[in-house]
Amino acid sequence: MLSSLYDRALTWSRHRHGKWFLVGLSFAESSFFPIPPDVMLAPMCLAQRQRAWMLASITTLASVLGGVAGYAIGYFAFELIEPYLSAMGYLDRFTQVRGWFGEFGFWILFIAGFTPIPYKLFTISAGVVSMHLLPFVLASIVGRGARFFLVAAFIYWGGDKMDHMIRRHVDRLGWVVILIALAAYIVYKL
Repeated sequence: MLSSLYDRALTWSRHRHGKWFLVGLSFAESSFFPIPPDVMLAPMCLAQRQRAWMLASITTLASVLGGVAGYAIGYFAFELIEPYLSAMGYLDRFTQVRGWFGEFGFWILFIAGFTPIPYKLFTISAGVVSMHLLPFVLASIVGRGARFFLVAAFIYWGGDKMDHMIRRHVDRLGWVVILIALAAYIVYKL
């Protein structure tokens, strides 16, 4: 099942508008959408290795712009989205992230680029606590850029070997990731 999704992602990555799908996904994930752009960035880098760095750059830029939109949501409209965060089960995590901002400031946003916690919680939290915009943007560029360029580097240097390894293990890796996410969710809820 997951190998067919992997093949479909590779097909989408070769689509003439694939770059714009990646931009849209990257923007949306930083402000309101739950699926991270890595799921499209990795296959696109694999399908177009010569463009890996450009793809990582546009993913970073779109993600930071989406982060600014998330910041604006938190700054101007948190009361409107609070019920949605609660309904989606994100309110407790949001409260925790907001506390981290008070404790760690700039550094929590920088580190957030690598965490499994949805990035939108960090961008919205930054707006709610009125973090200064320039440090917010700088931390987002460095944190998100490091993540996306790391994904591009693994794919670029791994090349065909990476494709064969992913293809051979995608089902097992996918189920392991799903089980880890499920276990983390259960532990978090307990």
